Amino acid sequence: MRHHSLIKTQTLLGLFLTCANACLHDRLPHPQLITRQNTPPTPLNPEETTLVEAISNTTISEWSYYYTHGAHLAGKNLTMAEWTADRWKENGWNSSIVSYYVYLNYPVNKSLSLTYSNGSVYQPSLEEAVLSQDDTTSYPNRIPTFHGYSASGSANAEFVYVGRGQQVDFDRLIELGVPLEGKVAVAKYGGPFRGLKVKNAQENGMIGVIIFTDTAEDGEITEANGYAAYPDGPARNPTAVQRGSVQFLSTYPGDPTTPGYPSKEGSPRADYSGVVPRIPSIPISYIDAIPILAALDGHGTAGDAVNRTGWVGALNVTYSTGPAPGTTLSMSNLMEDAYTPIWDSIGIINGTIADETIVIGNHRDAWIIGGAADPNSGTAVIVELAKAFGKLLSQGWRPRRNIVLCSWDAEEYGLVGSTEWVEEYVPWLTETAVSYLNIDVGASGPWPSIQATPELHTIATDVMRKILWMDSNRTMYDVWYDYTQGSIGVLGSGSDFTAFLHNGIGSIDMGAGSDSTDPIYHYHSNFDSYHWMSTFGDPGFLAHKSMAQVCSPTYNLADQEGIQFDLPNYSTQLDNYYEDLLSTISSTSQNIDTSILKSAIDDFKTGATEVQALERQAIETKDSELLTLVNHKYRDFQRGFVSQGGLPNREFYRHLIFAPGVDTGYAATTFPGITEAVVAKNISLAEEFVQKTADAIRVAANIIKT
Repeated sequence: MRHHSLIKTQTLLGLFLTCANACLHDRLPHPQLITRQNTPPTPLNPEETTLVEAISNTTISEWSYYYTHGAHLAGKNLTMAEWTADRWKENGWNSSIVSYYVYLNYPVNKSLSLTYSNGSVYQPSLEEAVLSQDDTTSYPNRIPTFHGYSASGSANAEFVYVGRGQQVDFDRLIELGVPLEGKVAVAKYGGPFRGLKVKNAQENGMIGVIIFTDTAEDGEITEANGYAAYPDGPARNPTAVQRGSVQFLSTYPGDPTTPGYPSKEGSPRADYSGVVPRIPSIPISYIDAIPILAALDGHGTAGDAVNRTGWVGALNVTYSTGPAPGTTLSMSNLMEDAYTPIWDSIGIINGTIADETIVIGNHRDAWIIGGAADPNSGTAVIVELAKAFGKLLSQGWRPRRNIVLCSWDAEEYGLVGSTEWVEEYVPWLTETAVSYLNIDVGASGPWPSIQATPELHTIATDVMRKILWMDSNRTMYDVWYDYTQGSIGVLGSGSDFTAFLHNGIGSIDMGAGSDSTDPIYHYHSNFDSYHWMSTFGDPGFLAHKSMAQVCSPTYNLADQEGIQFDLPNYSTQLDNYYEDLLSTISSTSQNIDTSILKSAIDDFKTGATEVQALERQAIETKDSELLTLVNHKYRDFQRGFVSQGGLPNREFYRHLIFAPGVDTGYAATTFPGITEAVVAKNISLAEEFVQKTADAIRVAANIIKT
């Protein structure tokens, strides 16, 4: 569900730490200049060996083929939900289907035309090409291009190019004197979540939005650089369109009509106008966008003179703001509103410790028939992981902690299936959940990446040292380090970890993506297909295989005597976030006293060191009661970070250490209550959240106090 653009080598570390996203990883520069010496793999224990050897790229390919050859739009995939639960049941899991009754909408029809001032008309196709080499692109039930939760409506007006559609882009247009009221916005994908582009346009008085994909996102692999387009080569097919939700994700995820409570038949329904658009939006391809953008050349301010990050792309236009007098866009969009069932597949292995639980999940729904990368590379991985755990179960193994396996529906619309499930089971999760492991895009390329809460950094890197990546002689750790320079991303939003995190449950999101020299991954497009995956994305399904193997953190977290958390690393990261906050405050020339925040971090640091020492003592002395006490402190400490209520005007987001940025939707903001108030120059609110954040950290520190 997430997407960001190429980032440059000199800013790699800082941006990767804060801009990690959940459905599509950044196309980072090729890492050949920073390749490090290989390290030998860490030996596996017998149970880990059983898990790793049970993983087969052949059967993963079979799972992928099944999921990518039938439509599985949210609320329309019951047979796949049942099939998934059946596969788990075959391997010894207690599996079932949990349903919710949610608000979704579906496309009926749409149109778009460009009328020039001389009366001539350009009619974009609005659909993707049918390819003889790629069978699912021709299926008669293929899903049209559309935006989920887009409003029905029409607009006919002059139009303005608004860059990536962040509020700062609109601020710049206002500064330049570009008229916005009553115009249609044309925005480029990249930067903030697409729903926030529509939200910002709506709040600036615009009456419709067109969002296009730009080849500037594609690094070196473009037709302009001599690469053939898919299906003949690795470059982007010119007709590719990015579908996706336009819910205002940074306000709250889940069913827009049931904020904070599970959506069942008969549930009271809230007004959702504050979290979904009131104006229509349509996604288009870059080939359809070129004439529209070109019509603005010479009108308004030229793109280079706008001087905004990400404004100018790679198409042969000037990216001028417009409007062009007398040149108009006419758009219409008709959606069918529906209250409909969705289905989460749930599998359970009961552990010997009833009040400690590990949850692992992936969403199953897709905007398209395919979805080979998003989400079904992850779906194939967790079905294979269930099979591997079945091998252990058949040998009489039983984990210490409960393991819950989840296949979510309706993630694409706004993390709906996972959010509703968490809202229904939050009392039990609060009492028992240790961690949530998320796999969304398991593989869209050969480069692994991780985003996680800090207590999970060490176990993640330790497990990567045990896995040989894609059947090579290099560990996953070595390849990951070369790709990311050793950075682990901060969790924002955009995938199913969100509801867990903001109920105080630590999470990790893992996947493998592409760099600037790899084949283009057609995000949310018909061309994210089994044919693309088996030909370009992951031939042989070896990245899928390695991602399934590295999911053994589930085993380690579920079966080791002590919960393998690194709280001193959490202290280190809190210090890093604090230094970032001081830099932000300094850059705005404001004077805010943050000493109570620093004192709270120091208290947490002391507690983290002490509880780690207590864990060592419990293990060395074989004191099971003491170890249970420590494990429960580890399980519970993160609840402290969500103990002070939510962020201003978006109360769902209660984690005061990190949250999706209010104008990003995907990318994380650290100490969000303080940081966003500082940026908004709201000193009193910033001071309020200095106190609240310090209090949250002290609650966490008191939980781990020995």
